[in-house]
Amino acid sequence: MNIVLVHGTWHGGWMWRDVKKNLQRQGHNVYTPSCTGCGDRIHLTGPEVGLMTHSQDIINVIEFNQLEDVVLVGHSFAGVTITVVADLLAERLRELIFIDALAPAGEIITCVPRDEKTGKLPDWWRVREEKFIDGYQMNMWDEYPMDMLLPETAVKERARVKRLITTHPAKQWSDQYTLQNGGWAPLKRSYIHCSGQLYKKSSVFMWGEAKKPGWNYLDLPIPRDGVLTHPELVAGSIINLVEN
Repeated sequence: MNIVLVHGTWHGGWMWRDVKKNLQRQGHNVYTPSCTGCGDRIHLTGPEVGLMTHSQDIINVIEFNQLEDVVLVGHSFAGVTITVVADLLAERLRELIFIDALAPAGEIITCVPRDEKTGKLPDWWRVREEKFIDGYQMNMWDEYPMDMLLPETAVKERARVKRLITTHPAKQWSDQYTLQNGGWAPLKRSYIHCSGQLYKKSSVFMWGEAKKPGWNYLDLPIPRDGVLTHPELVAGSIINLVEN
């Protein structure tokens, strides 16, 4: 089985290391790219890097590795990225799996919804923009503590995240994309809700759509970055969702 794992904001392909090992031990072909301006590709960041850049990153992984029947997995705000990829490359995909991810509803896809009448970005976003490094790099620690990702008990994993997390290109959040082919709707799709998160549990904004008919919904008692703390459980859940 071909599986492509897509990281969320501030992370990189590194976050999937142990999930990847578990999937590979079961004989699956696994790809864990870092999107432009993130993780090991932080040196490529820039003000022009946005949602379509990240979507094209994933499309290129599929195209240049000649992958078919792909299980495409997105974590956190990568739910927006994999929705765009699904809209553009549905014929190459087998299933989408959202892990505590934004499952965007509606025709216009974005992480930062604009005012329907004025088209302006919301006030909370403009306040955040004032903190962006060089005007476009989002720093997680300006907005959230480590507890947003992992509990205090996950000592080893917290140290790893602190060492490897990077800034994130803001346009991946603020860009808009208008669906042409229904996004995730025509595909088999599943949602893993990380209900063990203690600090700022993911809101209905993230998982609400996945409680509607047409989705497979799985509740796992793990933190938001449960791919780090429970890689075997996450890997097994991915396979079970695909096979059932």
